[in-house]
This record gives sequence, structure tokens and C-alpha cells, in this order.
Amino acid sequence: MATKNFRNLFLIATILTLFSFDFEKAEGWFSAGSKPKSYDMGIDKGAGQDGKNCASIKSKDRRINGFGTLMQNFSPDKYIGKKIRMTGFMKSKDVDQWAGFWLRIDLANSKNILDNMYDRPVKGNTEWTKYEIVLEVPETAKNIGFGALLHGTGQVWFDNLNFELADPSVPTTKKIKEEPTNLNFDK
Repeated sequence: MATKNFRNLFLIATILTLFSFDFEKAEGWFSAGSKPKSYDMGIDKGAGQDGKNCASIKSKDRRINGFGTLMQNFSPDKYIGKKIRMTGFMKSKDVDQWAGFWLRIDLANSKNILDNMYDRPVKGNTEWTKYEIVLEVPETAKNIGFGALLHGTGQVWFDNLNFELADPSVPTTKKIKEEPTNLNFDK
């Protein structure tokens, strides 16, 4: 009886191994978000645009009310008083809510400037597409955080991220309202 149970457990473990991703930790990156344990996050070997490695976030649960992100932080010193452009490529599979890159400038007064592509989300199934985020880095910046996020279920892959100074004439991608709207809740 014990031998039969052991064989059944071994068979189940083998089947689960065949159908699970073995993500490798990505050096310099860490997982975060409101539900990080609901996702596999790390390097997906050979899945990049050029057949090399890329990063991936894949949901593990059938329903997720939250998000997972693979991210980094770095010093803003090189970009203080300038505009920064982050570019990267992303593709998606079965994204039920939304995904995107994000870039956040943390300020000394505990506020931040964030563009998480919520207004231009990646949804459903997409091929490799280049995205960009442009933000101003104020004098009071103390940290820059960035990454990719998946809200809900599905999978995203991302690759070839890059940072550069943007020309001052380039508009930021974070849209700030000029005036308050819908103050009487008619809309």
C-alpha cells in the first residue's frame, strides 16, 4: 500500500514538474505587488525576442484580485532636473485585466510621480511591442523604481529595457489634468 501511494505521489510530482515553469531568479530584480505569491516571476530562458532570455510574470491562481510586479530601484542622481525615457518590449498571453511597464519617481516629501500605463494597458494576447514612459525627475527625487506588472491572470514577457535622457521638448506620458472634472457626479 505504501509503495502504491509513493508511486502515485511520484507520478503527480512528475506531471506537475512537466507543466510548471522553472523560473530562475533575475539578478537585481525582486518581486512585489499586492499579490506577489500569486505569480511565477523571473527569467524565462530562450523566450526573448531574439531567442535569448527575457523576464516573465505568469499567474498561478485561476482568479487574482490584485497584481504582481518584477521590479528594481536605483538612484535618480544621473537624471535630476531632466526627463527620463524608459523603453522596453512586452508581449502577452491571456491577460484578463491588464499589464504594463511602470516607472515611479519617489520624492523626498513621500509623494511620487507614477506612470503605470493604466491609461494604455496591455490586454489579451499581443506580440512583442515596444512601449515607452517619459517622466520628469524633479530636484527632490530620492529614488527611481521601475518594472513590469500583471494585474489579474495571464502571462507577460518583457525584454530589452533601456533608460536614456529625453529631450526637454518630449511630452511626458503621465497625463495630468489641467482642471478638476465631474465635481457634481453627473458623468
